[in-house]
Amino acid sequence: MTDNDALRERIAGELSAARDRTTYLTTVVDETDLVRQHSPLMSPLVWDLAHVANQEELWLLREVGGLTPIHPEIDPLYDAFEHPRSKRPTLPLLAPGEARGYGHDVRGRVMDLLEKTRFDGTRLTDGGFAFGMIAQHEQQHDETMLATHQLRVGPPVLSAPPPPAPVDAVTLPAEVFVPGGPFTMGTSTEPWALDNERPAHVVDVPPFYLDTTPVTNAAYAAFIADGGYGDPRWWTADGWAHRQRAGLKAPLFWRWEGEWVRVSFGVALPIIPNEPVLHVSWYEADAYARWARRRLPTEAEWEKAARHDPVTGRSMRYPWGDFDPTPEVANLGQRHLRPALAGSYPLGAAPSGARQLIGDVWEWTSSDFLPYPGFTAWPYKEYSEVFFGPEYKVLRGGAFGVSPVACRGTFRNWDYPIRRQIFAGFRTARSASLETA
Repeated sequence: MTDNDALRERIAGELSAARDRTTYLTTVVDETDLVRQHSPLMSPLVWDLAHVANQEELWLLREVGGLTPIHPEIDPLYDAFEHPRSKRPTLPLLAPGEARGYGHDVRGRVMDLLEKTRFDGTRLTDGGFAFGMIAQHEQQHDETMLATHQLRVGPPVLSAPPPPAPVDAVTLPAEVFVPGGPFTMGTSTEPWALDNERPAHVVDVPPFYLDTTPVTNAAYAAFIADGGYGDPRWWTADGWAHRQRAGLKAPLFWRWEGEWVRVSFGVALPIIPNEPVLHVSWYEADAYARWARRRLPTEAEWEKAARHDPVTGRSMRYPWGDFDPTPEVANLGQRHLRPALAGSYPLGAAPSGARQLIGDVWEWTSSDFLPYPGFTAWPYKEYSEVFFGPEYKVLRGGAFGVSPVACRGTFRNWDYPIRRQIFAGFRTARSASLETA
């Protein structure tokens, strides 16, 4: 097998895996649920179904293949910047059968194109970038559709086995030390990395301590019990105003029934104390960190903890090394429908000893979403550039619903600090020069 053959095989596998997941998420519900808007924060599932096909046609058939558009008249309907999510149910969207047929037609033509494409000569085809971008795009929408399923009201339709339990969690230290000094942040070599991950650049990070695992439900419940939601000392001015305005009292999907219960994909069960807390906003994460006399890590601190190997001095692709994620090192790919218990996946630990930096929950950082030095928007500015600024906070690490193809040590996610429907948790940090309260 030549390198090109191996790349074609990988691309075909990633595209198929994404489509299989899309199909599953859109066939476990009936057509009424498929066209319904389950929250104004989210698109109807049927919009996502056609949108991923439309983007695949735009970038692979038209841009890479130079082919004639199939249905150019629908492009505005599925342009994410043309219509906000709250308005998409009012659009003349393709019906479920039409959306599936469109996706099937596009995919068939893409597989034909894949057999003829040379992976050199243009930036879009070098290393199969455009194909990798589309595989990641569909998996990102699969994660979004998974969030829609979490917001959906009705009988449970999704199921998955629980994640494996750790055997040594009780022996882990509460925090790990990350030495100070320079490290290489971002990447200039990862072939499918997106523009905001580039270019690689050196950042000098002072020494700090980082939680060994994400903050747990039990720890967060202690913050609630201590009146954390009612004490403005722990909140930023904007965070306190939002907490009051939104009436926040606990993480999204938590409710008090003599004990804290969490609703997960239609199933209500008592919270698991040593499971990472989920569905908290940046404001809530920041308030907890202040209450704990700590802080959220910066984005650079998070990436150094996740990638820097102090023995070799190099930045690895993942905390465990350079090989792609496997089920033994991280909770990714919707194999499970919840985070693994804190301290899981010892084989995926970083050199510092921190665990679960990849998978389980997205982790809020203290950093605004900003470009790296030397950033260039490519292949389109709407992916990252239009979001840069203090309005968005950076999340790192991926969650249980993130595909391995769309998750790596350099991958950057971002959202408004009020967002809670995303699968976000956090861990806290402190500077090495400060004593723990």
